[in-house]
Amino acid sequence: MDQTKVIDSNNPSGPVKIKKLKITVDRNLCIGAATCIAVAPKTFLLDSDAKAIILETATEETEQTIIDAAKACPVAAIIIEDEKGQKVFPS
Repeated sequence: MDQTKVIDSNNPSGPVKIKKLKITVDRNLCIGAATCIAVAPKTFLLDSDAKAIILETATEETEQTIIDAAKACPVAAIIIEDEKGQKVFPS
């Protein structure tokens, strides 16, 4: 895994703030289905453990694309919160 591409190398699966969203990947839930990558390839990548990590290029995606990627996850492993800490997904 290329650490320079990850927003936070200490917490590659978040939580990280992208625009007005806080994104966290629950590594215990993530099954490496990669649907998040199919929807938001500039935001997510699988690491060597087949767990989703958040890339620094995530800022290039729209907030809606990131939310859609979370919704595409078959196990709802991607948690999205707004700037007030309210869950956007899963609700």
